[in-house]
Amino acid sequence: MKQFLVVLFCMIALSSAETVAADRAPNVVLFLVDDMGWMDSEPYGSRYYETPNMSKLAKQSMRFTNAYATPLCSPTRASILTGQYPSRHGITSATGHRPPQAENFEFLPSAAPPNQKLRMPVSKNYLDPNQYTLAEALRDAGYRTGHFGKWHLGLTTPHRPDKQGFETVWHCAPDPGPPSYFSPYGVTPTGKPTAQHRVGNITDGPDGEHITDRLTSEAIQFMEAHRSEPFFLNLWHYSVHGPWQHKAEYTAEFAKKQDPRKEQRNPVMASMLRNVDESLGRILNKLDELKLADNTLFIFYSDNGGNAHSWNSDDPKLKKITDKHPLYKTINSYRKWAGGEPPTNNAPLREGKGRIYEGGQRVPLMVRWPGHIQPGTTSDAIVGPIDLYPTILDSLKLSQPANQIIDGESFLPVLEQTGELKRTAYFTWFPHLIPAVSVRQGDWKLIRRFEPHRLYPEIRELYNLKADISESDNLARQRPDKVRELDALIDEFVKETGALYPQPNPAYKPRPGNIDNKGRDPERGLVPKFSKITLIDGALRMEADGRKPFLGTAQVKQTGPLTLTMRLRSSNGGAGNITWKTAEQTEFPRQGQTVKFDLAASKDWQEVKLHLPVTGKTGIVRLYLPVKSGPLDIQSIQFQTAKTKKNIRAWDFSRVKP
Repeated sequence: MKQFLVVLFCMIALSSAETVAADRAPNVVLFLVDDMGWMDSEPYGSRYYETPNMSKLAKQSMRFTNAYATPLCSPTRASILTGQYPSRHGITSATGHRPPQAENFEFLPSAAPPNQKLRMPVSKNYLDPNQYTLAEALRDAGYRTGHFGKWHLGLTTPHRPDKQGFETVWHCAPDPGPPSYFSPYGVTPTGKPTAQHRVGNITDGPDGEHITDRLTSEAIQFMEAHRSEPFFLNLWHYSVHGPWQHKAEYTAEFAKKQDPRKEQRNPVMASMLRNVDESLGRILNKLDELKLADNTLFIFYSDNGGNAHSWNSDDPKLKKITDKHPLYKTINSYRKWAGGEPPTNNAPLREGKGRIYEGGQRVPLMVRWPGHIQPGTTSDAIVGPIDLYPTILDSLKLSQPANQIIDGESFLPVLEQTGELKRTAYFTWFPHLIPAVSVRQGDWKLIRRFEPHRLYPEIRELYNLKADISESDNLARQRPDKVRELDALIDEFVKETGALYPQPNPAYKPRPGNIDNKGRDPERGLVPKFSKITLIDGALRMEADGRKPFLGTAQVKQTGPLTLTMRLRSSNGGAGNITWKTAEQTEFPRQGQTVKFDLAASKDWQEVKLHLPVTGKTGIVRLYLPVKSGPLDIQSIQFQTAKTKKNIRAWDFSRVKP
């Protein structure tokens, strides 16, 4: 009888606990992966990476196909916590590991070097303490708040997560990447944070413990400690960011695997993604075990597009690495397993992290909330980090704070399939690296650059993403009406958010003649054979001077296939062809490795776009242009990788003067 009563009491207590859990405010878990691209999981189309827990989550969630982040991490993170576009909160680049600027700092400098045509804005290095963050809003609503992992929103004490609304924190500074992926982590509790001296409360675990696993365990402890009260778990992984320190036993498995799509082939990235997927599985299983899954709004997200450039065979940063460098062993391990591959491949999206193309800002987003979100659904709604703040508050039936400007819009109606977003367009402000701003409206996307770049000579690029997800066909010249329409939206956005738009530099002194800002002639790298070239107003003129004229270049060293785009003008027109030999070939082949084209006779500029089915790495490319019957003018030449649309080498003569 006594044993029966004990069992009965336990059943009643368990039932009571479940009832209380169901009645209380929902928990919120934000599972953020660093540098995870749109194609870096099975539910989004990868057939190389293995992510069974992400696939499981997709079946329980609404999966977004048009979710955006900014091209670098800190702006996205700040937008999540503020609900604001980077142009408003001021963190526009990944500089959260640097010292904060002084109070009177000019974020749009009044002066710039004389070789710089524009005065460019500077990113804030910290999240302003005056912001009323999402964590503060939830804390003040009675939530227990915890931040675990990468922060990258402030180096010094006033700008760390415990000063921005998080009661429990597990992190260190500075943190552009992890202190080390393996224990001992080398973090100390006191001192001045520097790249060589990480400061925080990350303690060492057993030798060889991976920080992804440890971070997950710390997050689980937080959930267990607050299982009886509503909590906000902000789990921001260091993976899959560099340095790519991986579990070799996982990597060895993927080294034997091939991608049926023939796009992704980096076993190091596959290994790290498996580790993150295991972390996801542990968090989801713990929610089940604590019987909290049905009362938890779970968000899976990434902070920017996949890294498609670092540590590849051409990475200039690695060429100076010696055995004295702290990452020497890590880099050698990466080379052993991944060779010259970059971390990931975002195809069919163009380029990746740090670029404003889709590969740099389109990311995975899955949201699960049993009873509110129909499992296994997808949405093409255009959403971004600015929308998480209002969506979470809306889901929890909390009012938006009066003291916080929020640019985002709640997409709860999309999640619950009761309505659509009301805004007309979504913007990405990125005045760094290759500075630009973009607007997405429906299927259309306009990129506006602030000045031409040698690899991106066009100021405006217009794409229909429904028809051209790879952003390979710039429609700006064909659709000037759409360009004007979207340009006007960008102007309104700049004004509304207070964006620090680049301004002319009064100290700018153009270099003499047509030498570029690196002291080079604009035609450098193009070698005329049986022909001569002359700079004219806005073009390079080519004229025949022998039996088989061509332009040769050895500056297109890239594994094919490639895409070549030229803007040409010829009153006579004619037939031309492009031929190449690879780095392994000593001579040009007598047959094959040639692509022919015809250029119509016209006084107008014509765009010629050719697919070059290069196998292997290019050594020399020859451009046999139709100049036998008269001169031909060249406005631009651009080589790209055919799959990722990465710019390899470009020449722009549109601004040259004779």
